[in-house]
Amino acid sequence: MTDPDFIADKGRAPRLKAPPKSCDTHSHIYGPLDRYPRTNDGTRLATLEAYRGMLARLGIERSVIVHSSAYGFDNSVTLDAIAAIGQDRARGTAVIPPGISREELDRLHAGGMRGVRISGSGSELSVFNADKIAAQIADLDWVLQLQEASAGWVQKVAPMVSDLPVKVVFDHLGKTPIEESTSGEGFRTLLKLLEENDHVWVKIAAIYSNSLTGPPDYFDVGDRVQALVAARPDRVIWGINWPHPRFRFDGVAESADVLDPLLDWIPDEADRELVLAKNPARLFGFDS
Repeated sequence: MTDPDFIADKGRAPRLKAPPKSCDTHSHIYGPLDRYPRTNDGTRLATLEAYRGMLARLGIERSVIVHSSAYGFDNSVTLDAIAAIGQDRARGTAVIPPGISREELDRLHAGGMRGVRISGSGSELSVFNADKIAAQIADLDWVLQLQEASAGWVQKVAPMVSDLPVKVVFDHLGKTPIEESTSGEGFRTLLKLLEENDHVWVKIAAIYSNSLTGPPDYFDVGDRVQALVAARPDRVIWGINWPHPRFRFDGVAESADVLDPLLDWIPDEADRELVLAKNPARLFGFDS
């Protein structure tokens, strides 16, 4: 199935009323094609205008735009989106090469970047050698976001992550095996990292990639979210993962379906405020 373009926002209003200063900590901007060349042959559009419309519909005031790997190390599309929204409401996480200069890091920081995304294991910089970049970003107080899906990856990186000198976010619930839910070794390792390390965070995002039951309720994701929040409500954040790349269920992904399950998964309003507003404000340097 080909992912649809999102050039105008369409969708329903959510049931959950998001608390003030709620933040989407994981979404991407794609296009325009003539302005931001890609390193692959992708042509999908997900415009800033459509994204801002979606945030307004969901009542989300802040965002962290995650640079897409489709643009390689050219972070222009993300920097421009941050500038258009304003750094009082937007931050970003960059994709950077090994050996990046301090001058370039400072430029990215001035543009609103507050983290680095490392996705996968097939390149020179991977989740398995993320310590290479951690030392470079430590004094910037940046976040190191890790995303991988290979078998046993959380267990493999756990010793390294425990010793890193930076804040580490496991994207997309760690992408541990869905069928194992909370009982698998991968999830139990993730939970232990969260419990034992103040610099480790977990992001509730891309829930469609972590579900077999699917929308609108994503029932089989709830146990993992509840376990994480029960362990460290002060170290869990939430993201929409708009425009829902590689959505694997029928129809067009509905962003409100990513927000509403929190009513059941995190029934305590104070905990929801932590996850949606207070935690991301602290992690990404927004005014509280």
